Amino acid sequence: MRMVRSLAAAAVLAAVPALAQVAPDPAKTAEVVAGRVAEARASWWGFNPEDATASLQAAIDSKVPKLIVDNLGKPWVVEPITLVSDQEIVFEDGVEVVAKAGSFKGTNDSLFRADNCRNITLRGTNATLRMRRADYDDPAQYKRAEWRHNLSFRSCTNIKVYGLTLLESGGDGIYLGTATRWVTNKDIHIKDVVCDRHYRQGISVITAENLLIENTIMRGTAGTAPQAGIDFEPNHPEERLVNCVMRNCRSEDNAGCGFVFYLTPMRFVSEPLSIRLENCVATGNRNAALGFSTGGTGDLSVDGTVEVSQSVFSSDSAAVLHVTKPANRSRMVLTDCQFIATGTDPNGAAPIVVSSGQHADTPAGGVEFVRCLVRDALERNPVAYLDRSGGTPIADLVGTLALEQAGKASQLTLTPELLAKWFPVNAMKQYARFSIEGLTLRAAAPGAAAEKYAFGHAVVRVAGNYMLYANAGDTVALEASFMQVGKYQADNAPITVTAPDGSVVLEAKAAFLADTTVSFTAPVTGAYRILAQPRQNRLAFKSSTHPLCLLQEGSVPIRLIHSAGPFYFWIPKGTSEFGIRVAGEGLGEAIRAALLDAEGNVLQEVDNAVASHQFDVVLPEPSAGGVGCLKLAKPSAIAWEDHYVDLRGVLPLLAPSPEALIIPAE
Repeated sequence: MRMVRSLAAAAVLAAVPALAQVAPDPAKTAEVVAGRVAEARASWWGFNPEDATASLQAAIDSKVPKLIVDNLGKPWVVEPITLVSDQEIVFEDGVEVVAKAGSFKGTNDSLFRADNCRNITLRGTNATLRMRRADYDDPAQYKRAEWRHNLSFRSCTNIKVYGLTLLESGGDGIYLGTATRWVTNKDIHIKDVVCDRHYRQGISVITAENLLIENTIMRGTAGTAPQAGIDFEPNHPEERLVNCVMRNCRSEDNAGCGFVFYLTPMRFVSEPLSIRLENCVATGNRNAALGFSTGGTGDLSVDGTVEVSQSVFSSDSAAVLHVTKPANRSRMVLTDCQFIATGTDPNGAAPIVVSSGQHADTPAGGVEFVRCLVRDALERNPVAYLDRSGGTPIADLVGTLALEQAGKASQLTLTPELLAKWFPVNAMKQYARFSIEGLTLRAAAPGAAAEKYAFGHAVVRVAGNYMLYANAGDTVALEASFMQVGKYQADNAPITVTAPDGSVVLEAKAAFLADTTVSFTAPVTGAYRILAQPRQNRLAFKSSTHPLCLLQEGSVPIRLIHSAGPFYFWIPKGTSEFGIRVAGEGLGEAIRAALLDAEGNVLQEVDNAVASHQFDVVLPEPSAGGVGCLKLAKPSAIAWEDHYVDLRGVLPLLAPSPEALIIPAE
């Protein structure tokens, strides 16, 4: 198919003489301005093969109802172009519009962009819109970003994109977002489009109503996460995914998922989902072929319907289908679909994986299979359950599966009894959380050597809460190291220091990819709270002049990334039992952990913990007040990245050494 197109393009280009430059035709453009013609050619405004921006933008700005971008034998080399309402643009056979080298320096510069526009059609046969993905990935030339799209439509209505090949953007092939708060895109039709080798996504859908994508290919995405073929990912509860249909589409050879729906930012107040995939194919993607997540917060999650029919999903290195959602929300029905797992790693994911959310409070599930086929290279259960919250059951997973495993065929009906056999509820013991609110605290070892307070092996992601103890008049200094995760970009990480009375002592910023010294003078004696926010990247305090601990706020676990080493905690006086939970980020990301006593003896340990694992400790006699240790390490067989620690029944503080602990005053 690609070779046929290439030969056709070569024939067209051979038939069209290559023009060095075309002068504007004032007589013809005057006719357009006067409103006497409804169809114009872009070359009437001139053509410069070195930079055709001014000509093409002027042609569009004329607002002629139909504009033909003519094939002049050379590409239209342009800087960012802005579209207008009520216009059809036809790209002639063989036309190529190319992003100008060295331009697109702005992090939101897109090849074509429309904000709050209506009635736009972009149409072409054998026409290409190409950017320069490799250039934008070079930090010596460009500030890294993920929003340099081929086509960006924000808060637009009645948009049609037909027949175009979209290549090598610095973001998405097509982006459907918002220009005006909560104004969604409506009546969008994308058909016969190829989205090839984009940096972030083939297509990103942030918000859309009445969206139809047909006969479209999304392939070769690689650069920055999520790296999917198509990603439906609203940012706010007010955004919507209503009547979104994909038909006869392919997502292949992407570095992330094939089709992914990450809907966690939506809530029960959001407009209910209505999503349908028909006769779609996902193959060769590095992550799940089809991923769907609303989180696991029960009645807080978005509701609606998701239908998938007559589609084929395959994977050789990840789950074919991965669903994370409560059973009572956004029911998913899959009819006449195939799930093909070709991987042979016995530690690999099952073809179908259902997960509970990190903070799930209701059963996970709500998926129905109707006449579906699971083909697996291995003999194992076709469905796996990842209980990330600990003790959350699976429910309403029903239907029929035809199994082909290692050459053997069988039929399977999903029943509550079978699910109970496969996934017995790991009902973790509940321990009352220890609250430090209202407590008088003190440093466990005042005057210890400063190296005892260094916490470089505790690397937080998104946000890290800390507690630091200082005396009035002390000069406190911490060295923050703000590091990158993948290719996520940032300018700085906000750091806020709050005094014991709740007043803000310091607002500082840690520089990206650098070490920053943060210092303040303590106005009073007591425990100070520090909030560091590296967002998608990571941060650690390499040094501190004062006792420094990680603080777990309420029920939200401490989130870490690549944090190997000892973490010390305080067992309060009178404690008879407690629990400490550890977990990986989810499917494919695990943690290894060991619980040690004060002498360094291993009491319990776990390896390759993907789901939540709880260390249960029953003391022979109530504690007189003492130190425990949790040691984290790289798992032996599963990837290691994000992981979590949840402290229950002990002080919600983790320290780099016993001397750095902050403990209750007697």
